[in-house]
Amino acid sequence: MSVIPDRPVKPKVPAADQTLRILSFLAHQRGPVAAQTIAGQLGLPRSSVYHLLAAMESHGFVVHLDGDRRWGLGTAAFELAGGYARQEPLARLGRPIVAQLADRAGESAHLAVMTGRDVLYIVEERAPRRPALITDVGVRLPAHLTATGRAMLAALPREQVRALFPDAASLSTQRTGRGPGRPAELRELLRQTRAAGHASEDGEVTLGFRSVGVAVRDHADWPAAAIAVTWPEDTVADPGRLADLATEAAADLSRRIGRR
Repeated sequence: MSVIPDRPVKPKVPAADQTLRILSFLAHQRGPVAAQTIAGQLGLPRSSVYHLLAAMESHGFVVHLDGDRRWGLGTAAFELAGGYARQEPLARLGRPIVAQLADRAGESAHLAVMTGRDVLYIVEERAPRRPALITDVGVRLPAHLTATGRAMLAALPREQVRALFPDAASLSTQRTGRGPGRPAELRELLRQTRAAGHASEDGEVTLGFRSVGVAVRDHADWPAAAIAVTWPEDTVADPGRLADLATEAAADLSRRIGRR
């Protein structure tokens, strides 16, 4: 009589196991690393690591920074993060925090995640008597134009930003004619964001509206999401106060997803 195991038998697929270990290792690094480092840290043959990295690069899961001879996560890896967010855990945790933020700020607030060069909005809370915004749930916008995107980009390693936005063509998408058009302009904008402790945008998404955004960091100090407040520029609003409220909300969500 055959015996049916109470759990699936662990498959013996070395290449798949090694691929997932490499992706997990890269996800926990502060920036891109050399293939030799990956092989040494994971105890894998260097030739196998190069073959697996080449295969992952062809599918967009990793990128090779030629000048630094290092490897980092690619846009397809960010798509996986967006897929996780769409399955609700992050949205479910963030929704009450964003709702409270909108109440305290008296302005609309939202939560977004990175997906490639875009941000994907997963929570939207409109304040009373405020107009509808383009940042509705499920909407994607260019990360370099939004406060949420800039907050997350500023929290990424600089090498990762270079991989995402290597040239002017990668910044060509504009909505109102405002926003960085060259990598050097984006780098300066992100430097200002890090110095200020929050990101901001003024009419780059929708003319007549401004936003401030703050990154939500996970246990590895990685920008898992960002929270932002948006308001009409013709209203009396204190951007500094709104940035402080967004910072408090982002810190609260960071704690809830496991950051100490």
